[in-house]
Amino acid sequence: MSYDGHLSKRQRTDDGMLGMPGSMEKFDDPHKPAPSCVVHVRGLSESAIEADLVEAVQHFGTVRDVIMMPRKRQALIEFEKITGARNCVDYAQTSAIYVAAQPAFFNFSTSQKIQRPGDPEDTRPANHVLLFTILNPQYPITVDVMHTICSPYGQVLRIVIFKKNGVQAMVEFDSVESAKRGKQSLNGADIYSGCCTLKIEYAKPTRLNVVRNDNESRDYTNPNLGADQGGHRGQPLLADPRMGGGPTPYNGMVEEGPGMHDGPDFNRGGSGHTAHGGSGGGYGGGYGAGPSGYYEQEYDSGYGPGPSPRGAPYNGPPDRYGHRQDRYGPPQHYPDQGMMGPPSSSQQGAVVMVYGLNMAKLNCERLFNLFCLYGNVVRVKFLKSKEGSAMVQLGDGMSVERAILNLHNTFFFDNKMQLSPSKQAFLQDVMNPHELPDGTPSYMDFMGNRNNRFTNPEAAKKNRVQGPAKVLHFFNTPPGITAEDIEKIFEKAEVKKPMQVKLFPSKTERSSSGLAEFDNKADAVEALVMCNHTPVENPGSVAGKNPFIMKLCFSSAPIIG
Repeated sequence: MSYDGHLSKRQRTDDGMLGMPGSMEKFDDPHKPAPSCVVHVRGLSESAIEADLVEAVQHFGTVRDVIMMPRKRQALIEFEKITGARNCVDYAQTSAIYVAAQPAFFNFSTSQKIQRPGDPEDTRPANHVLLFTILNPQYPITVDVMHTICSPYGQVLRIVIFKKNGVQAMVEFDSVESAKRGKQSLNGADIYSGCCTLKIEYAKPTRLNVVRNDNESRDYTNPNLGADQGGHRGQPLLADPRMGGGPTPYNGMVEEGPGMHDGPDFNRGGSGHTAHGGSGGGYGGGYGAGPSGYYEQEYDSGYGPGPSPRGAPYNGPPDRYGHRQDRYGPPQHYPDQGMMGPPSSSQQGAVVMVYGLNMAKLNCERLFNLFCLYGNVVRVKFLKSKEGSAMVQLGDGMSVERAILNLHNTFFFDNKMQLSPSKQAFLQDVMNPHELPDGTPSYMDFMGNRNNRFTNPEAAKKNRVQGPAKVLHFFNTPPGITAEDIEKIFEKAEVKKPMQVKLFPSKTERSSSGLAEFDNKADAVEALVMCNHTPVENPGSVAGKNPFIMKLCFSSAPIIG
């Protein structure tokens, strides 16, 4: 791809003389370029990606293309019409435009168009070998990944991956027509949601030279290339470990089971840092390791079948579950997650689907109050496309199982809440969430929230996990609190107050605890949802400072006496 650079400080005038300070009126000021469909962006954050730019400026006009210059923290945005570029630049003169939560600088570019290979103006000849540049490669890129996304468009003969200038790959198709189809369909798409964006151009070589078959190069016309010709080793004793399963006798190809997807399975575990979710923060420790720190977008993209808009995930026709079942067909579609589901280390993801919610009463924090009893809550998102539905990302798959086991079909706020595991492993970050009826955002990130109760093995062991009951155990309340004070907390939250409250004898003067029994299970659930983590004034400090955070959980012990 190419674009015009900025005008130099010294430019030739029409008469051949170099423009000097006294003759600046003879040519345009390089710092004030003429209006153009292309806008130059500076001062981007290191984490900014194309999708962030499109989201930040799309309301000014339709975006035709985006080119990132990550090392310079700059980018070019081409609008379809110059009015879109004018609207963007004019707005930026008086107000800040935020890209990935950081203000950036916008001005017209000296380019009139972003030149792309394949455009009518592009003189580069079509070739059956494509050069892929993978932008923002947050997951490993292997020949299996490239073969999975390219094979639907024609027979793939050879693949070579190299990492001299970032992550790039060359894919040799059987014909120019196959390469054209692949380039047209895949250019600008994301392999995984929000990352691994493909930029494709025709390569110069007409044939790839593959020395051996491994994760970074493969000749599909010669499957034994590079194999040890001396001393045949025979087949292995065990099949490659997949999805964290136990040892499996080798019988050729391992069959796919539920939750597996085309392409390699990368063991991510529950720790480490990703551009999608940051550190695992202890959510994937030895007490139930699983994927954490991921994102997911709701299945509400609006893109129809066929090539998706530039920078948007591939959206081929999925089955009714959003997955492809044929191993060697087109790439599996995971709704709004790119062409492939994110690499996972467990068969079950960490997201639970929640249905049947009373939207007049619930929001992200109140769902957090309920689900935190069964695992670390990472993110909560209410779906705009389906009223009364939400998605909750927990710390690991085991937490999802606990939540479903204990909360499925729970009745509260006149609705029956139903849960099911999501086929998606993470929740995609939502930059501009819509508002819920109570005015709060429909998406919240609870990563690292102090009120999560499974942040390490020691904390996890203290939780007595059980399903809803009509008795609540309250703790971390101020010393000296009375039963009347507890009743007032529930009354203030506009839920039914408990029939009786019992305070436990305090073992320390630091805090107090006890039980609150309600008339029925639904009343107790509503009280917990509304009052869990309520700040309670500390009588020993200045009003409003250092309050106690009252914590609630269900108790199986009834109040006696």
